[in-house]
Amino acid sequence: MSVLLKTRVTAVGPEVADLAEGGVVILFADGAPPELAEVSILHSVEGKPSDTTPPVGSAIQIGDVSAKITGIGDYAWQKVKDIGHVVITFNGSDQVERPGEICASEIDTEKLVSALKVGTTITIG
Repeated sequence: MSVLLKTRVTAVGPEVADLAEGGVVILFADGAPPELAEVSILHSVEGKPSDTTPPVGSAIQIGDVSAKITGIGDYAWQKVKDIGHVVITFNGSDQVERPGEICASEIDTEKLVSALKVGTTITIG
């Protein structure tokens, strides 16, 4: 399967670790408003996101942490393409609660928190 998104972490908001411990990661492209940057992982996309929405089962890789997409909201990929924003919830659910959300398989949240640092590569697909 081809890579649909490849991006690099440029900043980690002060509240990101608390959210990640609960299995939630919020990505926002560089330039997010300060109030959103506090809870977000800011990133810079290499190239541009694919026009193809990732299907259920696609891989998500954050540094050394791997997961599979289990559900994707109706607008999630469009928001990735438009403004580099998505909420990834690592709960294993196939039912997304919000249209801009991607659900993924459960992971070790301690490893996730450790992986969330400037320079980490994030890929989907």
